[in-house]
Amino acid sequence: MSTEAQIQQAEHHFPCDTCGADLRFDPAQGQMVCAHCGHIESLDQGPWAAAKIRELDFNTALKGDLPAPEMEETRVSSCPNCAAEVAFDPNVHAKECPFCATPVVTDTGTHRHIKPRAVLPFALDERTAHDAMNDWLGSLWFAPNGLQDYARKGRKMDGIYVPYWTYDADTTSRYTGERGTVYYQTRQVMRDGKPTTVRVAKVRWRAARGQVARFFDDVLVLASKSLPKRFTDGLAPWDLAALEPYTPEYLAGFRAEGYAVTLEQGFIEARAIMDATIRRDIKFDIGGDRQRVHRVDTQIRDVTFKHILLPVWLAAYKYRGETYRFVVNGRTGKVQGERPYSAIKIALAAIVGLSVAAAVGYFYAMNQ
Repeated sequence: MSTEAQIQQAEHHFPCDTCGADLRFDPAQGQMVCAHCGHIESLDQGPWAAAKIRELDFNTALKGDLPAPEMEETRVSSCPNCAAEVAFDPNVHAKECPFCATPVVTDTGTHRHIKPRAVLPFALDERTAHDAMNDWLGSLWFAPNGLQDYARKGRKMDGIYVPYWTYDADTTSRYTGERGTVYYQTRQVMRDGKPTTVRVAKVRWRAARGQVARFFDDVLVLASKSLPKRFTDGLAPWDLAALEPYTPEYLAGFRAEGYAVTLEQGFIEARAIMDATIRRDIKFDIGGDRQRVHRVDTQIRDVTFKHILLPVWLAAYKYRGETYRFVVNGRTGKVQGERPYSAIKIALAAIVGLSVAAAVGYFYAMNQ
């Protein structure tokens, strides 16, 4: 499996039955559309319509025993700045990296990895995503005006499917701990030279032990390292119930990033998410007013996974020597990105703030 990020340019071509030009997936219509003649083909009519999203066995994948159809190879190029792997059409030899706007010269290498099992199709087109980004920038009062203008007039955003892992697991956890019951005692204290009765909270602890069980479904873990995790976390929630079985038709006209976090690495993060949830379950099971958890022994069974692709509109702008990145949830329009600051605006705000404070102080002094 590759441990580097990859951006795969869609190599699948779907000729239009009417004019022969390439069909592209249109987010607004949710169909395959020919940009040349406007012909529309429904995905519901294809062989993928009857497919089901099937989980894969985690341990089988770790052993490298997944069936050959579950694997694929891509040829990609490395970005010298952010280490993202960018694939180009055969006749393209240089292009900007979509993640950091750095020029990339092709230098291909082969990467073998697990194929996606599901995809969440784009629901917003590029214009809608661009408007959402501009609105978000406009809400940042301290952002430089020049960057806002540059972004509005800049190049189009890139539609990229970002890789994630989802994990399912059945768990049973035995625990030992303590249940705390709060009670109160009265005590005499001196306040302002006078004795006063106050109530003091105390906790009575008793040993507790038990067992909790939980089935985890679709624990979501980001499998990319090309963007800060705080960006992609900020795009949540994702409507995973709307996942569709993977088919390359959804990628027509877009790109798909290969995973940089391996299946095993992703499970470490998934397990941390599971353990935090189990600990909350245990505290609820202990009950009482306070809880202490001393030991947890979790048995985990039937671990399965999916490699899925989630839709993100991405823009990377170089402005005055700095790179600013913005990402938009391709389903909801939620925006995350760099938060640039204008020194001039901050200075003006400070001056205004000091002026207001001085005015308030002056009028207060005059009224005394």
